[in-house]
Amino acid sequence: MEESEAVRLKSRATLVAALVNIFLAVVKVSAGVLGQSSALIADGIHSLADLLSDAVVLVAIKLGSKRPDQDHPYGHARFETLATVVLGCGLIVVAAGISWDAVSRILGDGPLLIPDQLALCVAGISIVCNEWLFHFTQKVAKKTRSKLLLANAWHHRSDAISSIIVLVGIAAMLLGYGYADAIAAVLVSLMIAKIGVSLMVDSLKELVDTAISDDEIEALRQAISVIDGVINIHLLRTRHMGEDIYVDLHIQVDSYISVSEGHMIADTVRNQLLEQFRNIADVLVHTDPEDDEVKESIDYWPPSRKELINGVRDCLGDYYSLVDEIKIHYLNGFVELDVIFMLSPLEHDLVVDNCKKQCEKITQEIASVRDTRTLFYR
Repeated sequence: MEESEAVRLKSRATLVAALVNIFLAVVKVSAGVLGQSSALIADGIHSLADLLSDAVVLVAIKLGSKRPDQDHPYGHARFETLATVVLGCGLIVVAAGISWDAVSRILGDGPLLIPDQLALCVAGISIVCNEWLFHFTQKVAKKTRSKLLLANAWHHRSDAISSIIVLVGIAAMLLGYGYADAIAAVLVSLMIAKIGVSLMVDSLKELVDTAISDDEIEALRQAISVIDGVINIHLLRTRHMGEDIYVDLHIQVDSYISVSEGHMIADTVRNQLLEQFRNIADVLVHTDPEDDEVKESIDYWPPSRKELINGVRDCLGDYYSLVDEIKIHYLNGFVELDVIFMLSPLEHDLVVDNCKKQCEKITQEIASVRDTRTLFYR
């Protein structure tokens, strides 16, 4: 889906939710006052909090949709994550206020409200509206892969459940259970607080670059391991950025293939993951000729190509003029050389033998060179 279309859908879903929450907040608070239900008033305040959360979501969607820039090369998706933390904090504060008022009434610091049938009817309307909002918002969240919108959808589902608790509390109160309405208000506040804590914890995990689940990582490993040319996978790291996942990993390939072939294998890994996992936004693949996660540590730097060529020239002497190419392999702190000679068809086999003997000096005289292979072309 195009990013602009995703932003449009997410914004529209949030505006619809905001309009429904305005309606529910007005109706529930009014009916709670007229119908003498503290639980319904608490539920109405919950809807007002939802309206504020919808506003936060709208702002976050707008900021999060901005293109990457010099200061934010990975984009602005974590504005949505930060907004989710703010939303969670707000819910916890609202829950504490509702619970405090209800407990005070239970302890006798205020009069217990006696609800009537009007409050019962409004609670039923609230259940229907919030359940519809849940399904509507969840559908858009899945279509746009928005975790923030999905969190808001479950927020609507929690509103429906809290309204059910209110409905039960009011019904029990009408049947003569004096504290039922206040107890229902406390239960609603606990549910609000639980949702707030859950949103905060999940979003804070993302802000500190917590990895995706073990099952998801195993799925990535399975997808990579079947790609031709990949010998091993190590240092696989993942992190969330809004609704997207970023992956970086090391793959081990054959130690003696060309740079271009290794690059092609890495591109294949990247393209395969992007195609197979739609929530992955980018993959960074580092190609290794060996498993550098377990290789022996070295306390020195191996010589550069220039230094090695000078050493080979000294060892070969006059035979260096016959060298067509030197391939250098840096493996486990040591060097392996492929010395390729280009001989004319008229060159005597004695030249080949002399070249081999001179190449033996390379391993003996250059300490970092572990092995030297000679190849001849005519």
